[in-house]
Amino acid sequence: MKSSRLLSILLLLQTRGRMTAAELAQELEVSVRTVYRDAEALAAAGVPLYGDAGHSGGYQLLAGYRTRLTGLSTGEAEALFLTGMPGPAAELGLGPALSAAQLKLRAALPAELGEQADRMRLRFHLDAPGWYAEHEETPYLAQVADAVWRGRVIEVRYRRWKDPQEVDRRLEPYGLVLKAGRWYLVAAPAEPSGRAGATGSAGPRTYRVDQILSVRETTEECLLPEGFELAAHWRRTQEEFHARLHPEEAVVRLSPRGAARLTGAQARALAAGGAPDPEVAGWTRAVLPIESEEQAQAQFLALGPDAEVLSPSPLRARIRDALGAMSARYGDGDGDGAHDGSGPVT
Repeated sequence: MKSSRLLSILLLLQTRGRMTAAELAQELEVSVRTVYRDAEALAAAGVPLYGDAGHSGGYQLLAGYRTRLTGLSTGEAEALFLTGMPGPAAELGLGPALSAAQLKLRAALPAELGEQADRMRLRFHLDAPGWYAEHEETPYLAQVADAVWRGRVIEVRYRRWKDPQEVDRRLEPYGLVLKAGRWYLVAAPAEPSGRAGATGSAGPRTYRVDQILSVRETTEECLLPEGFELAAHWRRTQEEFHARLHPEEAVVRLSPRGAARLTGAQARALAAGGAPDPEVAGWTRAVLPIESEEQAQAQFLALGPDAEVLSPSPLRARIRDALGAMSARYGDGDGDGAHDGSGPVT
């Protein structure tokens, strides 16, 4: 384990340059004290590693030094071939490049590792979109990706859900994200052409690439804000989205079958805080996040007799009224088409 960690430190410094002990510790998921000991071990082994103290200090390798310890383990070789995504790569215009890179990597691997990588490629396939997701055309994806890569402001015509539906936007593209088979552009509104000011002053927003109706790349350069990391930003965006998605809560009693049918945030809430119901043996009581009373009514009605909402009272009343209306509609009839006049006859 220690030898693997020492090699990781060496490769991190080789690829990223100067890094502080705290940054290395975070990357390797160890303590800062462990990084200090590992740095001493590398220096004792003859690695030209030196550190500077102070606010702008950190560890770095002597200029020009590069390790030859780049061999892949079996697991690493398998993982590299598992990450190949020919579909998204083709959409970005990188399909041939990905195929060529995989071919070169496969040729460079020792025979044993090559066989393991082939086995992984033949037996595992990644297909990110859901079953019921329709393919969405993204005719401007390659142009947007080129602007992201080159760091160029773009002018787009964009379709949104509210009026006016089609709007013109000047954007500073920060990055592209593929989520559940759909491409998203993370970008900040750019200052109007010719105006001075801080770039991306409004902060990054998320745009669906398939809703871009036209795009024109300008000659204006844009720079990423200091400290911006696409993965970290996207993670925060998802957390904020889920927090907004379920702003309310309901206390619910669930049978074992009802509990098993919960998914997503509600299943996590049940796992974290569910407890045996004190009134009904074998059932579970939990506080579950809900989007709204209207949405929760439909959701808990779908669970039928396997769920009972205990609070809030307005949600419980909505479900009771809905069940009453359903009972009146079905009544005691035998399905012969009898109608009680409470609704339209179809």
